[in-house]
Amino acid sequence: MTASWVAGATRARSLARRRTGPAGARRLAAYGSVPEAVALLDDTPYGHDVRPGQSLAQAQWAVLATLLWHLRVLAGWLPREGGQQVRVLARWFELANADELICRLAGGTPEPEFVLGSLGTAWQRLRLCASLAEVRAALAASPWGDPGGAGPREIQLGMRLAWAEQVVGSVPQARSWALGATALLLARTRLAEGAEPAGPARGRCRTLLGDAALNASSVGELAGRLPAAARWALHEIEDPAELWRGEERWWQRLEDDGRGLLTGAGFTAGPVLGAVAVLAADARRVRAALELAARP
Repeated sequence: MTASWVAGATRARSLARRRTGPAGARRLAAYGSVPEAVALLDDTPYGHDVRPGQSLAQAQWAVLATLLWHLRVLAGWLPREGGQQVRVLARWFELANADELICRLAGGTPEPEFVLGSLGTAWQRLRLCASLAEVRAALAASPWGDPGGAGPREIQLGMRLAWAEQVVGSVPQARSWALGATALLLARTRLAEGAEPAGPARGRCRTLLGDAALNASSVGELAGRLPAAARWALHEIEDPAELWRGEERWWQRLEDDGRGLLTGAGFTAGPVLGAVAVLAADARRVRAALELAARP
């Protein structure tokens, strides 16, 4: 045990205790007014980025920006190994930035980029890309690897699978989260959208889930061909239209596992990963509560 692990685990538990929680989210949703809900969030840890007067979209983005800030702070308290694990988990934010870059290159209006700081991997190069071909080239020359094509779908699928592969390889305690998410992604891609992973994306699916999963013709058949660490995400789902149930189960599993890791003894990676999990689940819940507050 090192002083950095003690400091990091202590900081992680402190951050986790400050989350809004289900009761706080219910209060937000009950306001029936985005300005009132946003004003309430301004007096919580989400007030780091949430400001009175923000629109629904701005406040939802700010909730995620606060989560990212907490991860940046947490990574700074940890020894090198722990900081790297947080960086790998935080690559979702670089992926989100890439999604908005793709939107901009297609002529859309993107959301603001997340400020990654030391958690960035390839974003400083990616953000300068002027075409999808340049995006692919920048990814291929980075830890993300070649997505296998320069189309929006290929880039987005390739990055998500690369992220799952990185989590499995670098954060053993998050393996089941990454494999469950990959199972849901493969089911949605093949069985709901009718698209086939190809090239590097297919290879990553094979590495993560096994070759048999790539030929399943139904959600039930896919679940039966998955390794046990991934099968849980598709449990009792047969219709691709019901994959949302698996996504809800995934988030519940993430939060439950996170709470378990937080209650573990000692000053190790467990409480740190637990904090990352419960903070991510809390941010998702708060964003959903803001959505409900906006409804007439």
